[in-house]
Amino acid sequence: MAVIYLLEQGSTLRKVSRRLVVEKEGHILLEIPEFKIERIIIFGNIQLTTQVMKFLLQSGIETSFMTIHGKLIGKLSPIESKNIELRMLQYKKFQDEHFRLSFAKSVVKGKIKNSKVILQKYQRNHPEINFENQIKKMDILLRELKRKIKVSSVFGVEGRASAIYYSCFGKMFRKELRFEKRTKHPPLDPTNALLSLGYTLITNEMISILSSIGFDPYIGYFHGIEYGRPSLALDLIEEFRAPIIDRLTLEIFNKAILSSKDFEKKGNGIFLKHIVRKKYYLQYERRMQQKFKNSESLKAKNYREIFFTQAQKFANTLKLNKVYKPFTIR
Repeated sequence: MAVIYLLEQGSTLRKVSRRLVVEKEGHILLEIPEFKIERIIIFGNIQLTTQVMKFLLQSGIETSFMTIHGKLIGKLSPIESKNIELRMLQYKKFQDEHFRLSFAKSVVKGKIKNSKVILQKYQRNHPEINFENQIKKMDILLRELKRKIKVSSVFGVEGRASAIYYSCFGKMFRKELRFEKRTKHPPLDPTNALLSLGYTLITNEMISILSSIGFDPYIGYFHGIEYGRPSLALDLIEEFRAPIIDRLTLEIFNKAILSSKDFEKKGNGIFLKHIVRKKYYLQYERRMQQKFKNSESLKAKNYREIFFTQAQKFANTLKLNKVYKPFTIR
């Protein structure tokens, strides 16, 4: 099943027989058999006919609308899951301070462990780099995490671990582009532009999965509640940021798939040029569809399947009052 990225500004998506057709100025740009589509992501000014929207809703094909620079505007989604019992349990657990603390610790533990593995792997492959001191500091923070008794204190540990990790992350770039510090809203350099775009994409995917299971993606436990913020999706992507998006960003720049000339200044930020976005989405899809085994699975899975597994695992965490076990890499 394919994920379709629609980027051609001024084009129109139509339904023709058993195909979806992208047209512009009377010319057909793309034809896709309807049964091959899993998800559609639309960037900027692209029109959808009424017939297409009806088909997408009836077929349960998640459709996301993004700005030209990759910010999520909204989604065309089928009727919400009828799993009201799960949402009621989700709301109830939000009032449970002990549960929120336990879940926050698990999320941050998974994030720190995965970040640490990224540093260890890079160090093994590049003996001239020494991250041992930073890795030891992250181990100290993992032990400190166990003693925290407030979610706000867990946030503090996560912030310190991220600062340590990003101080190393900048040393892993081998070509012209570099990374100094994390900036967002807007991103101030090409590296941050790709990190922000990638984090938005995986957040969007997690929102879709959570909604399909029956969760309210806006009721989170680590990130809490803030108007318009999909906090539960943000909770569950924390463990995936380094393995998916950070590694992808490193690979794209270290292999010179993209360079500084592929970015432009818009307003106060730096963004990927529209003309080269297809390159990025191709690399992103390859990363998301890459299959591998981990310690919990006998069958090789790709990251989208693992997203779904973790969302289901979180549902069982609520139902069985268990400790959430994050996804970790080796």
